[in-house]
Amino acid sequence: MSYREGIDFKLEELEQQSYEGVDLSQHKADDLNTMWRNTLEAGMHGICFSLYEDGQEPGDMITVSQVERRIMILKPFTKWIRSFSCIEGNEHIPRLAKKHGLQTMVGAWLGDDNKKNKQEINALIELANEGNVDIAAVGNEVLYRNDLSLDELIDYMKEVRSAIPAHIPIGYVDAYYEFSSHPELVEHSDVILSNCYPFWEGCPEEYALPHMQSMYGQAMDAAKGKRVIITETGWPSKGENLNGAVPSETHAKQYFINTQAWAKDSNIEVFYFSSFDESWKVGPEGEVGAYWGLWDKDENIKFSL
Repeated sequence: MSYREGIDFKLEELEQQSYEGVDLSQHKADDLNTMWRNTLEAGMHGICFSLYEDGQEPGDMITVSQVERRIMILKPFTKWIRSFSCIEGNEHIPRLAKKHGLQTMVGAWLGDDNKKNKQEINALIELANEGNVDIAAVGNEVLYRNDLSLDELIDYMKEVRSAIPAHIPIGYVDAYYEFSSHPELVEHSDVILSNCYPFWEGCPEEYALPHMQSMYGQAMDAAKGKRVIITETGWPSKGENLNGAVPSETHAKQYFINTQAWAKDSNIEVFYFSSFDESWKVGPEGEVGAYWGLWDKDENIKFSL
């Protein structure tokens, strides 16, 4: 996800709300590192899988060995893995995650190429019928990119729903407000898959937790009682500022600690974005795109003690 013009942080919307995160104001840098590491080692509900090594990009064929190496790095820290595509090596992610005892949210990447969309949908159906999918995500931010119409997207959702076992929930991933704007998405989803990024709305880190909670609340309102999962949220450790949102190691650590504490205390399902830094994301997002990982591009854990 990246910046969307017209979707900006507004402090006045939070002034009447009271949310409390972890009090980090008195902690020194070393203390914060320890808290971050302890939070990570306590385990996450889920994490978004970063597939590409330095020098790779979407479209490259990725090997089983590369995927398995990264699965093994993440396995001690998470219960779920989320993938974004079902072809070009991405199909290895759910198969290997299940092999190693992890649960899977598996995404079909949809765009404006109908031939490739069909490949993605067929591969998602195959993976689900193999028993490698716990939640099927049919598309990611397709409406934002204007790659498909709402009707075209819903047709793909219907196709997947009819072709996989009934016990596997299906949904569509997009920003939290899309489900309010398009109630048809809720109607055709078994689960609401909501991206919630205070950073991309220019929110200062000190207000990020309540702002993210407000995003989640809007998705909950739109869901009409259906299960809501935060499919992406995170904070970059380096890069360009976006209005009041400042990338830094300190802010990345604080946001991770607060998000995980709130998620566990409130029993919220969160997939953190992301596992590893990916250099290719500089293209679509600028420098900041390369620094969302909890591990760096060389698979070293960040903020070590």
